[in-house]
Amino acid sequence: MRQGLRSRSGTVAAIGVVASVSLALAGCSGSATPSASADGNLVVGVTTDPDTLFPWKATQFQAVNVLQNIYGTLTEYDEELNVVPGLAESWDTSEDGLTLTFNLRSDVVFADGSDFDSEDVKFSLESIMDEETAAVAASSLASVESVEAVDPQTVELALSAPDAALPSNLAAINMAMLSSDDTEEALNTTPNGTGPYSFDGRVANQSITLKKNDSYWGDEPGLSSVEFRVIPDEASIVTAMQSGNVHMAVFDDPLVAQTAEGGNLAVAKTPQLSYHTLQLNAQRGDLTDVNVRLAIQCAIDRQEVLDTAAFGEGEVTGPITSPAYRSDPAARPCAERDLDKSADYLAAAGKDSVTIQTIVSQGEYATSVNEAQNLEAQLAEANIVLDLEVLESGAFVDAWVAGDFDAAVALNGGRPDPDGMYGRYFTSTGNLNAVAGYSSPELDELFAEGRATSDEAERKAIYDEVSAELENNAAWIWLFTAYTYTATTDNVDGFVPMANGSLQYLRTTTIA
Repeated sequence: MRQGLRSRSGTVAAIGVVASVSLALAGCSGSATPSASADGNLVVGVTTDPDTLFPWKATQFQAVNVLQNIYGTLTEYDEELNVVPGLAESWDTSEDGLTLTFNLRSDVVFADGSDFDSEDVKFSLESIMDEETAAVAASSLASVESVEAVDPQTVELALSAPDAALPSNLAAINMAMLSSDDTEEALNTTPNGTGPYSFDGRVANQSITLKKNDSYWGDEPGLSSVEFRVIPDEASIVTAMQSGNVHMAVFDDPLVAQTAEGGNLAVAKTPQLSYHTLQLNAQRGDLTDVNVRLAIQCAIDRQEVLDTAAFGEGEVTGPITSPAYRSDPAARPCAERDLDKSADYLAAAGKDSVTIQTIVSQGEYATSVNEAQNLEAQLAEANIVLDLEVLESGAFVDAWVAGDFDAAVALNGGRPDPDGMYGRYFTSTGNLNAVAGYSSPELDELFAEGRATSDEAERKAIYDEVSAELENNAAWIWLFTAYTYTATTDNVDGFVPMANGSLQYLRTTTIA
């Protein structure tokens, strides 16, 4: 149900208080799950039910966190975000860079007991590339011309050009390897993967439960089961943890994290590659004029947004947050707020004022509404009106994927490689270009150059140019990066928080 922020801001707050009290009481009731979990059953508190269980279309953080524990990918990231073997135990690149050969593990089976082999890889990659699939990471395979199953344990990818980003891109859960016998419809009901845990059951809008995959090819998972329990308010999750009914949660709100510290709870603070942004759709309305977009950029004090929404817990950022390619946040028009320049840009567009319809997610991450309200207040001083529409997480994702918005207050996941981060957004053939709302021949050429070389210094220079193109045209307004706060009860051990927000190390987690 879509409703404007102004008409229900008081109602939202009231509902939040009632929900917090109700959930807190429920967490303390006699029917609650016992705090001791001697059989290795971990309960993770989450604020939103996953909107899909099909990994090729998952963009919502909660869905990704569940699916990366069910499915496997050809490559993976280690805790330092290095690319390491996954379902492929090794890979080789030909001297000319045009053939990539994957050597698959021989001891892998799907949750339904069927064997994983090269035909499943061929099926998965070709399906992801098929436009009809509408896979959200299809553009990451843009260089792949063909996939050949050489033998059951060997797959060859023929490339149109060298692609230094491909091994990293294949580690994303949107590149999950599926059984060639499965369908999207079946997997949205009963996922069937090769990961450390397998699907056990779901109660809509309440919980998803996974169980240990006894046939997992890697080290034996440390938990018998993992339940992702939906509790729509982070403060209520803290209450449930303090009473022992939830054992782990990842928070966005630093104040909530602060209340969780102490007693039987520990909190780990992890800087994130994900970035907070005001997405502008340059294909719609007044935003087609670069001067309007630059007027918006110059009217925003990013540090104020960070201070207001996240209490200063983070850093102002440019487009690229990948550690080796990080953008300089000062290398942009109006590195500091400049209302005079904003007015000049608006005048150059022939406008006295503009109104921008803006969608905001509620429930997927904690700071969204506070960010939107601060942006609304700042831009009002520049005669720029953000007409805010607050949507529940699923409705926001639907509108976002369809590109059905003028602007969006968003938290997007960052990646270790900038091609995987932005190639699908800001190239003319990118499968999420409708979401980005911006592309150019210059960006097409730069992304192609970035994939074609493996020299890190050369790639850094190329992605600096990408960042400059995006900033100078105010494609989006990049705001800040922040932290996640992983809270665990004192009987939980072995979980490793990651800078990309992954919960993949639930596989090494134990509970006393």
